[in-house]
Amino acid sequence: MDERTLREWTAPWPGVAAEVKWEDDLAFGVAGRMFCVLCLRGADAGRISFKVDDDRFLAMTDRPGFAPAPYLARAKWVTLARPQDVPAAELRTLVRRSYELVRARLTKKQQRELAD
Repeated sequence: MDERTLREWTAPWPGVAAEVKWEDDLAFGVAGRMFCVLCLRGADAGRISFKVDDDRFLAMTDRPGFAPAPYLARAKWVTLARPQDVPAAELRTLVRRSYELVRARLTKKQQRELAD
């Protein structure tokens, strides 16, 4: 996974913004709430983390390569150290679902503003 690809995937989605956090991570969010984090530098470069459905969390963390995301597992986030091991179409679907989950938790007013 690289920054360019992730930016291309998320660019058309309403309200998406990206910013570097914690010096090494590119965090993608909607209305100020993160839905995906890509590690840009260091030993974990390329690692991607994102939110999954509550009822899929355990199944996802049982899959090879997936693990509970540090600091965010309690919010049902997973991390994938080697995104290249997952088909791009599936990974894109997982990131999109993460966006949808976070967007659904926004206030109704924020959701309407994104729809305009």
